[in-house]
Amino acid sequence: MSNNEANNAAPNQENQTQNPNAAHDNIERSETVLEQTLNEFNPEVNGDNVIGNDIDITTYEERIAQLEEEVKAAKEGQARANAEAYNAQKRMEQETEKSRKFALQKFIKELLEVVDNLERAIVSVQADDDADDAILEGVKLTHKSFLNVLNKQGVEVVDPQNDKFDPEFHEAVGIHPEAAADTVGEVLQKGYTL
Repeated sequence: MSNNEANNAAPNQENQTQNPNAAHDNIERSETVLEQTLNEFNPEVNGDNVIGNDIDITTYEERIAQLEEEVKAAKEGQARANAEAYNAQKRMEQETEKSRKFALQKFIKELLEVVDNLERAIVSVQADDDADDAILEGVKLTHKSFLNVLNKQGVEVVDPQNDKFDPEFHEAVGIHPEAAADTVGEVLQKGYTL
């Protein structure tokens, strides 16, 4: 034991030697507190609902039922809160996706004009028999590469040739005499979806 511990222990020993009844008093106080605590829960001492020597358990059953209802309500509240948090997260993800698409829309629209021009170049070079095959192949590869970049960003080509006409996606500019009714007979400019 160090000197400090010895010095700290000495006053306690002095108190005990000066007051020999201190330990006895502490024990009596502890027993009194214990007895009071036990009496709080003893219906015979409290005069709670007692029938003869039997405890009336209906009071306790009512309290248990009340607590069970509170637990049930808390669980239901937690389940609702979890569902609301999940739904809020899903809405946030959807809004983020919409924002991303909106941000890309203008940029991609301008790029699609370039794709259309490349397609026109391919058609015109194919129509000219004197055109160099290397130029045609280069334009085709550039066109393919460009479409791959757009596909990575979620842009897909819509080519409705011979499909049923849908005014939500198609714009009619005329009637093709050889096409079936309500079908797209000829595509003048392809559409794209994001």
